[in-house]
Amino acid sequence: MGRRALDVAFVWKAVLTLGLVLLYYCFSIGITFYNKWLTKSFHFPLFMTMLHLAVIFLFSALSRALVQCSSHRARVVLSWTDYLRRVAPTALATALDVGLSNWSFLYITVSLYTMTKSSAVLFILIFSLVFKLEELRAALVLVVLLIAGGLFMFTYKSTQFNIEGFALVLGASFIGGIRWTLTQMLLQKAELGLQNPIDTMFHLQPLMFLGLFPLFAVFEGLHLSTSEKIFRFQDTGLLLRVLGSLFLGGILAFGLGFSEFLLVSRTSSLTLSIAGIFKEVCTLLLAAHLLGDQISLLNWLGFALCLSGISLHVALKALHSRGDGGPKPLKGLGSSPDLELLLRSSQQDEEDNEEEEYFVAQGQQ
Repeated sequence: MGRRALDVAFVWKAVLTLGLVLLYYCFSIGITFYNKWLTKSFHFPLFMTMLHLAVIFLFSALSRALVQCSSHRARVVLSWTDYLRRVAPTALATALDVGLSNWSFLYITVSLYTMTKSSAVLFILIFSLVFKLEELRAALVLVVLLIAGGLFMFTYKSTQFNIEGFALVLGASFIGGIRWTLTQMLLQKAELGLQNPIDTMFHLQPLMFLGLFPLFAVFEGLHLSTSEKIFRFQDTGLLLRVLGSLFLGGILAFGLGFSEFLLVSRTSSLTLSIAGIFKEVCTLLLAAHLLGDQISLLNWLGFALCLSGISLHVALKALHSRGDGGPKPLKGLGSSPDLELLLRSSQQDEEDNEEEEYFVAQGQQ
């Protein structure tokens, strides 16, 4: 009877993990294709991103209120000094990462976006070394060379290559390295009390919105103000469809962070890392099948080389975590913004390795 109970528990856990992975895939892959589809008819990606941030803030504020009502405990509210000095750099880097990523959809294919965005792991490693969050090892050098070489092979003689879009998404990946390094440093400041992802989203979104606004005002403000799709609309039905489409993108962005947190809290950050690797493969296959993206054999080899570098880094982290006693599932409730933040709530020193694995997984988004 005991063996039967163990078998049932194992099957249930496997089914639950598979369900959470599929939920994560739906939101992660879905928002990539949705944003690409939307930018084909709505050429204001920065405005789209800002509206997504507003929706995420709305849902995080609502979630905070619900959690506060259920727990009868007040949520943390940072002072203006801590807010501007400690949170603002992370918020600005996050805003630029997300904004430039969505902007690149105007110029490049989903496959090139996916491949180039995967290089964020490369920049995360570089900045982790700069800020002494990682120690320089031969294995890390190999990881960097594999990812960089794979990126070069994927973009070399690509028939659908666009230098402007490639520069935007590569810049987003570079800023993403800064973003997740700053995020790790922010999360290690336990005195701030941002141990719940809901609280982090609530504090990040307003600064992200303000940080992205100058870029929007310069590049899209005038064109949007004269667009018949928003401010000079003549068809109310068209306006409502556009706003509804933008709002749905915000829901997908919030759902992505929520599904990421559910997956990690019920399993481990290693599961998210591995799921992220296979998600890239699924995205490329769907892009080639549904959108007709042209991917040559050399491009596929470059993609495989890049994924091998990411996989090597994940494997090294897994071995290191096992040597320290193994990864521990995270407990708590919340969501992360695109987008995206998963926060540790206790035993920070014991969970540093798992935290770094999460940042590697996030770099693949």
